[in-house]
Amino acid sequence: MSRHKNPEELTEAYFTSLMCSVGYRLDDLKKPQIAIVNSWTDVNPGHQPLAELASVVREGIWAAGGCPAEFGTPAPCDGMAQGKGMHAVLPQRDLIAASIEGMVSAHEFEGMVMLCSCDKIVPGMLMAAARLDIPALFLTAGAMLPYHHEGQTFVTPDVKEAIGKRNAGLIDEETFALWRENICASTGTCSMYGTANTMGTFLEAVGLAPLGSATLFAFDALKKRQARSVGEAIVRLAKEGKRFSSCFNRVSLENGVKYVSATGGSTNAVLHLLALSRAMGSPLALEDFDALQKSVPVIVKFKPSAKYNMSDYHRSGGVLAVLRTLGELLDLDAPVALGASFYEKSEENDVLRTLVERLTVSIDGEIIRPVSNPLRQSGCFSMLKGNLAPGGAVVKKTGVEPSMYLHRGPAATFDSEEEVREYLLKKKVEPGSVLVIRYEGPKGGPGMREMSIPAAMLVGMGLHTSVAMITDGRFSGATRGPCVGHIVPEAWDGGPIALVKDGDVISIDLDKGTLNVELSDEALESRRAEVRRPDHKAFGMLASYRDRVADANQGAIWI
Repeated sequence: MSRHKNPEELTEAYFTSLMCSVGYRLDDLKKPQIAIVNSWTDVNPGHQPLAELASVVREGIWAAGGCPAEFGTPAPCDGMAQGKGMHAVLPQRDLIAASIEGMVSAHEFEGMVMLCSCDKIVPGMLMAAARLDIPALFLTAGAMLPYHHEGQTFVTPDVKEAIGKRNAGLIDEETFALWRENICASTGTCSMYGTANTMGTFLEAVGLAPLGSATLFAFDALKKRQARSVGEAIVRLAKEGKRFSSCFNRVSLENGVKYVSATGGSTNAVLHLLALSRAMGSPLALEDFDALQKSVPVIVKFKPSAKYNMSDYHRSGGVLAVLRTLGELLDLDAPVALGASFYEKSEENDVLRTLVERLTVSIDGEIIRPVSNPLRQSGCFSMLKGNLAPGGAVVKKTGVEPSMYLHRGPAATFDSEEEVREYLLKKKVEPGSVLVIRYEGPKGGPGMREMSIPAAMLVGMGLHTSVAMITDGRFSGATRGPCVGHIVPEAWDGGPIALVKDGDVISIDLDKGTLNVELSDEALESRRAEVRRPDHKAFGMLASYRDRVADANQGAIWI
């Protein structure tokens, strides 16, 4: 725990003088020093509301007898960074964690409120909290308003799929222009179950954020009340000396993995939770993750894998309803930071059971299914291995049509996302084929870009029931269709995916968990001398990333 400074001590005069220069009084500096770690930015809808929320958190900290101090972090928007900008997105997860670690360590804060919403920011802040191990609570901005048009409801992934529909002539230019301008209808996190809401609701499920905070509309008045309460609660935790590790441990993480799987979460959550486990000093292997996610049924699915969005989730009971439905499939003795009720004083024996049993919630039986009648048994992911992925690969099985669980077809190979985009726009895609996108892994990209637009184009063109896509890069949490990512080893490291040629037959079996090219080991190895890396240049930050980043099955940890 960071020490509490005494502003009247002789040796603290320099600290005290500098704090006075920015408006703090001596009495303020005798209070617990609480960092408001704000990822506000004007160019990310999930983070724009955080400027106002920070001021309300500040009020709560003052009211509870703490002394707030705010600083900022980066907050890239994955949607805006599609294409070239995506090289710089995943590396920022680790930069965010490192920047918080550096700032909090330098200023010796005694607690933190993490204001975050989107894909890389939530996990980056979780990694920082684990490393710093001081009291920490989280608050997300809340959900974006869905768009309603001609009796249909649209959310963000519908924009991406519209690209494929327009390219295939399934919608006209007027409709496309209308959707493009209006589907993202307000600020807040995109109203789908992508990585942002998977990780935001994960925070709720493990007791680090107010229940309902991620699924609530960003402009709801309750959001301000949540912010003030978070400010008050962090001061209590700081005064009690409740370290992050006393509120979130290995059992908490395992419960969180189960929650993500039961709700059909993002494949990016696999990457981020593996990284978080390493930041905690309790590494999960991909096989450990798989065993945990298989231990629960899938009881709910959302856009883009189903018709429901985040406001539907909120009305159906939200995270608490899922926790209560899963019940003893979770370890209910896992600690939580927020107590039996978010508005009550925390106690030493606060565990997840207190949240699940004491708080009442009306559970929707249609959107959130009972465990006796799930959407699918044995989790939402398939972890694949085979001669194309000796170190593993990941696919969101609940986003794949059952007819594509088993697929066998000829490869069409691409050495970058740009190549496959061009192919989808201008060439005839043969039904039954397997699109192989390589040199997009953590090192090869560099940056492990997500193939979000190509995957959505595939769906929009109606090819997701006949064409598969595999890559050593990533896919968006908003991806659906037979899209296999995180292939290890990646092509840049000489992984077998680099040896595939056009026309090679690839077989994918999601039930058996296999990914193979139908060639002998000897035939594959005979091609190795022919392989040439493409000219994927890396400068500055990305050069450092390429030099030090770990494989996807280790969470692509960089710093």
